Amino acid sequence: MIEAARQEAEKRGKDSGWVLTLQPPCLMPVLTYADDREIRRELSQAHGTKNLGGPFDNSPTVLRTVELRRERAKLLGYGTHADYVLEKRMAGTPETVFNFLEDIYRVSHPAAGRELEAVKEYAAENGGPAADDFQSWDLSYYANKLKQKLFDYDPEEFRPWLKSENVLAGIFKVAEKLYGLRFSRNNEIPVYHREVECYEVSDTNGSEVGLLYVDLYPRETKRGGAWMSEFRVQGELKGTNLRPHVVISGNLTPSTPTRPSLLSLSDANTLFHEFGHALHGLLSDVRLRSLASPRVYWDFVELPSQIMENWLMEKETVDLFAAHYETGEKLPDELLEKARKSRTFNTGLFNLRQLSLGYLDMKWHTLEEADQPSSDAEGIKAFEDDTVSRFRLLPPTPGAISPSFGHLFAGGYSAGYYSYKWAEVLDADAFELFKEKGLFDAETSAKFRRLLAAGNSKDPMELYREFRGREPDPAAALR
Repeated sequence: MIEAARQEAEKRGKDSGWVLTLQPPCLMPVLTYADDREIRRELSQAHGTKNLGGPFDNSPTVLRTVELRRERAKLLGYGTHADYVLEKRMAGTPETVFNFLEDIYRVSHPAAGRELEAVKEYAAENGGPAADDFQSWDLSYYANKLKQKLFDYDPEEFRPWLKSENVLAGIFKVAEKLYGLRFSRNNEIPVYHREVECYEVSDTNGSEVGLLYVDLYPRETKRGGAWMSEFRVQGELKGTNLRPHVVISGNLTPSTPTRPSLLSLSDANTLFHEFGHALHGLLSDVRLRSLASPRVYWDFVELPSQIMENWLMEKETVDLFAAHYETGEKLPDELLEKARKSRTFNTGLFNLRQLSLGYLDMKWHTLEEADQPSSDAEGIKAFEDDTVSRFRLLPPTPGAISPSFGHLFAGGYSAGYYSYKWAEVLDADAFELFKEKGLFDAETSAKFRRLLAAGNSKDPMELYREFRGREPDPAAALR
């Protein structure tokens, strides 16, 4: 990461020094590994305030977006934007979503409190801030050190074994073993940037499945985060079954002049996640394009992506691709076992963070006109503080989330951010069947492929029952 920061400085014409940006491949390592507390504070606060006040203030845009969504809902006869959106969701109503979030909150909040106290205690005993001075920019740093102590494990240890080209090839092998798919690089098909790769995807019998474009690394003209989108949707047109063209994009750790792109375990998880979305689009098999995958109910759309993450942590999968970039040595079993044992570390804190975002989303989109805050930085900040204060266990970072919350205000997740947690129940329950029958069991894979292929041509609960033989068990996610 330090080498990448030096490379960023050179790109910007600086003869010496390093440039630290707010892009995730830089921000997250700084917050996790930078010993200098002041650097962590500076980047954390810059991230929190990047679109709040100043020349890039999004406060008026957020408020106008909320107003227009509420106006549309009223014109169409709905009480709120959330009522309008949730009519075509598995959850159905805002009340169901709020109750769902509250059920998880009751379990997560006390667990998160215990986890935070353990991190604070570790920090105070090891030269860090006292408990009453512990801040949000200290959490990742000291949590990681505590994790190393408890499990003798650091996720960064995976990087030498996770060369990005190998991880991508491994994902293709997983898809081949599950669904019989083949991925063939085609350098003749035009791409929109020289860093993009295009793969022809075919089925066991050689028939065309679609095209997959892969765009993994950050650049100045590219937005942050990771996502899957489509250039062409599957469906019939004038008697021809058009096959889909899909793209997975990310901002993974790029290569440097002296090292290939080596992924963190989190990077690899992101790649598996977005590839799950891509499979959903590629395997779609319906007549009407408006019903094609992944155009399913929004709280169902994360099932194909989140279930794919589970394969990453299985030895049978890891052995397909994880090899040291210099020696070719396979990933040691003990390192994978450490990672597996540490998976539940601080999951209460993680859950609380996700719940706060889901709750903030629902509050914005059930907001009545009389309760709307003023369209300035202070109004947005006050609304957020009032909404998510009970989810906070630490003093808030200066700034606000909403002005840079792309999922809600520039993406498709308005009144739908809860779906990440909702899908956790589905994916945990579904993956238990794969664990029971075998990771690459042909019958189970075929049933799940039918679920992916059906798009929105059937009610999602009906599709899930056809796959699982019953409705999802909410306790699966807790297990």
